[in-house]
Amino acid sequence: MQRIAVEDVRPAVSGGLRPAKAVVGERVPVSATAWREGHQAVAAEVVWSGPGDGAPRRTRMAPGPDNRWEATIVPDRPGEWAFRVEAWSDPWATWRRAVEAKLAAGVSPDELDLDLEEGARLLERAAAHPGPARSGGTNGRPVGGAVGGTPAGRALAAGTLLAGAPAAGGAPAGTTDNPTEALADDPRPARLLEAAERLRRKDLLLVDRVILALSDPVHEGMTTHPVRELVTPGLPHRLLVERERALVGSWYELFPRSTGGLGPDGRPVHGTFATAAAELDRVAALGFDVVYLPPIHPIGRTKRKGPNNNPVSDPGDVGSPWAIGSPEGGHDAVHPDLGTIEDFDAFVARARELGLEVALDLALQCSPDHPWVREHPEWFTHRPDGSIATAENPPKRYEDIYPLNFDNDPAGLYAEVLRVVLHWVDHGVRIFRVDNPHTKPPDFWEWLIARVHRAHPDVVFLAEAFTNPARLYGLARRGFSQSYTYFTWRTGKAELTDFGRELVAHADEARPNLFVNTPDILPEHLQSGRPAVFAIRAALAATMAPTWGVYSGYELYEHQALRPGGEEYLDSEKYQLVHRDFGGDGTLEPWIARLNEVRRAHPALRELRTLRFHDVDNDALIAYSKTAPGEIVLVVVTLDPTGPQEGTVTWRLDELGLPDGFTAHDEVTGQAFRWSERAYVRLDPNQAVAHIAAVPQEVRP
Repeated sequence: MQRIAVEDVRPAVSGGLRPAKAVVGERVPVSATAWREGHQAVAAEVVWSGPGDGAPRRTRMAPGPDNRWEATIVPDRPGEWAFRVEAWSDPWATWRRAVEAKLAAGVSPDELDLDLEEGARLLERAAAHPGPARSGGTNGRPVGGAVGGTPAGRALAAGTLLAGAPAAGGAPAGTTDNPTEALADDPRPARLLEAAERLRRKDLLLVDRVILALSDPVHEGMTTHPVRELVTPGLPHRLLVERERALVGSWYELFPRSTGGLGPDGRPVHGTFATAAAELDRVAALGFDVVYLPPIHPIGRTKRKGPNNNPVSDPGDVGSPWAIGSPEGGHDAVHPDLGTIEDFDAFVARARELGLEVALDLALQCSPDHPWVREHPEWFTHRPDGSIATAENPPKRYEDIYPLNFDNDPAGLYAEVLRVVLHWVDHGVRIFRVDNPHTKPPDFWEWLIARVHRAHPDVVFLAEAFTNPARLYGLARRGFSQSYTYFTWRTGKAELTDFGRELVAHADEARPNLFVNTPDILPEHLQSGRPAVFAIRAALAATMAPTWGVYSGYELYEHQALRPGGEEYLDSEKYQLVHRDFGGDGTLEPWIARLNEVRRAHPALRELRTLRFHDVDNDALIAYSKTAPGEIVLVVVTLDPTGPQEGTVTWRLDELGLPDGFTAHDEVTGQAFRWSERAYVRLDPNQAVAHIAAVPQEVRP
């Protein structure tokens, strides 16, 4: 039974059955509804602890409307944390509220004697039993009133509520004309006892009796060490805290085999880990954090695909890297043309030197030539004629791929996949991009990720979950750190706004990775080839979400589709080598580098929970803001790549904590704008597709 109701605690995933998500250093909002009968005041706090903590930490919650209480906690190390909301009846707040109301109503001193005695006894209780300290309110909000905080308090502080001459003999010895100031540096128990003694002094004017008890120092002491009655602990909740990369990062996808340059005949030469390592300097210079590699394993020969997904291949065709496995090995081997495992280790080491992490594709499927097909036929689905079923997504067929069947021998297959993942972890991989996880059992992912995290909690799993929301969010709840999203197909203002709000609504369970394109996806809007379209999409992805990514060739405006109405690239790198010349002029590289530079300079752009949209009277413009401690970033992006657009943004200044008239410095153009609640903006895509404006320190909330 709960004496005080503690309800609707957030964050809570699956009703609290699964942990909510956070990363080290992230500000995590905690809220709950806490109430009791009658007019008695209630207070609440978050009691929380992390791995290795002794005594739990306590953070006082701030009151909001409708009995809602809020606080912010900031976990400082990875691991599973626990928290609960604890509520209690707050006799001090009840007393203050009643006394201030009676003072405002002009109640006589005689009628207040019993009230003042009750207050004195509460002060003495608090002085005798300080209890554990609580930190104060969050986000600059007080946790309760103080002198000057209510009409009665303001009147009392001004000396206008009560009038008359001082009591005979004046103030007691050792006091000053400003009792609050005199006690500001006193130890807390002495301060509270002095306030209690004054409440009982009938020889003083009423204002002199109560002013100490209603002062800021006393209120602070009674808040940080409260008198608590009917203490009611809420149910425990969990918070899984990962390293920052699980939330924040800039990803660059490249095929190592396409880094070999051109041969004497002018045709691309198969690259190696060594030639791919030479590309890392350029990737790092663009400000990326992660270099993501498609499968690097041996590729099967049976049913190998030719260029443009041709079901017939010729000698020399390299095939799809996702058709994994050959006599040279399977998921724990590297393609011989790329080099050796030692060459891969050198690639990882060079990336680390440049501040890059290597993400590796984990595609749980096999070519017909994979060793598992011969050694473990039970891991595949067999058709009535005895053949093994190939992968299908009607009308698409993948003749070169066998899907795995996780039901025939789950123990054996689960253990083998775990071995493969740990093999690559041992070779320096701490990020896995998982191919089509929604086509594998959800309980398998929960098992695998938990097993990996037992020994290596820093491993990050990205789900390529282009699927319905139930599966996407279900996979996130089962341990995936990040997920691909449908950002690629969200282009209009209304759908982008709805999409962004959905990201925030699910921030406790799922983290987005906004890739602007992939080897599989050349969205229709990019097929125009307009540089402004590429710049717009990069601006949106890099500023809306903490993690974004591009697939190699995006910076060169690659846009040729295989066929009208389709989203496959012409001469797709999935099926052949592609040579790119990154040394020319007129690329998107400067814009990409600038976006990543701005992201690193402004912590607000690495936040997810604080994304808020603001009204613009032009549907070709979208505006939003992000905040971090001590910082606000305001973003306006044009959605029209063809010509200038202008409009008026209505910034919600009350939510941002900004005055109606502030200076914002644009990180794109270097200009300073004088904006107010209604700000005129004009964006010409031939000059700049976005304003990314940082608010100067002096006007930040």
